[in-house]
Amino acid sequence: MKWGTQKAREAALGYALVLPSMVIFAIFFIYPVLDALWLSFHRWDLATDPEFVGLEQYQTLFEDEVFADVLINTALYSGATVALTMGGGLLLAVMLNRRGAFSTFIQGSIFTSYIVSWVGVSLLWIWLLDAEYGLVNHMLGAVGISPVDWLGDPDVALWTLVGVTVWKMVGYDMVIFLAGLQSIPEDLYEAAAIDGAGPWQRFWHITLPQLAPTTLFLLITSMLMTFQGFDVVRIMTQGGPVHATSIYVFYVYEQAFVLFKVGYASAAVVIFFIILMIITAIQFRFFSAGRKGAGA
Repeated sequence: MKWGTQKAREAALGYALVLPSMVIFAIFFIYPVLDALWLSFHRWDLATDPEFVGLEQYQTLFEDEVFADVLINTALYSGATVALTMGGGLLLAVMLNRRGAFSTFIQGSIFTSYIVSWVGVSLLWIWLLDAEYGLVNHMLGAVGISPVDWLGDPDVALWTLVGVTVWKMVGYDMVIFLAGLQSIPEDLYEAAAIDGAGPWQRFWHITLPQLAPTTLFLLITSMLMTFQGFDVVRIMTQGGPVHATSIYVFYVYEQAFVLFKVGYASAAVVIFFIILMIITAIQFRFFSAGRKGAGA
């Protein structure tokens, strides 16, 4: 009886400790998702009463060619950004994984771009990439290369945003990979060197497997962050030219607060939520497999 009472008290204490977080989670996550789901079945312009239209918003969404372009833009932007930031972060981490003031200075310099606000970064690159007066085109002209309309050419603008995002985010990936590298026991490298393994073999068979949990953590967090990208688009291109840089979250913002199609935007939010859940579930599956592989 005493044992049961003690277990009940422990359970009650656990629920009490978790309750504040669960309340905040319900208010700021569960309720907005449910509200967006309800609004997705209604036509609403923020001025008149919501009008129930059933699945009409979803049908319109999937028939919208601009929405299809947004999905493609988001996939390209997210995929390219994640691949380049993770690849660049790993390369920088391997190169700078050594003691010394110079290495520490370079690490700090690269990481500084990550802590600068998106507003500051975007305004800096708008100036640098200006088609007529930007420093980048000025340097290209100095070596005989024609100027590029970095933010005004539909074929170039999205990749320009990828480059700016990579420049800002690569320092974060570098620091996380550095932490992972410094947690690898030196004994593994020493044993491999004694067995005759070269630098590439040690990197391929020791470094990469040991970094699997770190890599999968960065994959999950980076994918979610890039899928929710907004500031860089809003400040630098406003989704243009001709929707070439319109990615998902900016598209939702534009539909809801520029065109006042709140129900339509809510339907897009529900689809976005489902996509994120599917991607996260897949990544967690691989994450679990990666941990089991590393443990084996």
